Amino acid sequence: MRTEDRKAAVSAYKKREVESGIYAVRCVASGEVWVGSSPDLSKIQNRLWFTLRQGTNTHRSLQSTWNAHGAETFSFEIIERLDAEEIGYVRDRIMRERLVQWAAQLQAVRI
Repeated sequence: MRTEDRKAAVSAYKKREVESGIYAVRCVASGEVWVGSSPDLSKIQNRLWFTLRQGTNTHRSLQSTWNAHGAETFSFEIIERLDAEEIGYVRDRIMRERLVQWAAQLQAVRI
């Protein structure tokens, strides 16, 4: 890759629109659901799956269910995107509130 191409790719990456929001991880085999929030929804599934494959995920129930049933029984879904226009601290408060609401609604464990 040429230097100019690399610089253009880095610049485009930095200018991309980042979506924050709430996501759910489901295990079909056990019926369990976990919900979490992320300031960048485009990256969270890769991060979760990487730590789960490595056996280093900090959420014990999620990791143990992954170990017991395997990756093929898990799914990831974005359940709510938050308005990008909100100021950081307001968005964080809204995200916490929505996470609690989704956990209750889905009878899920918060991660």
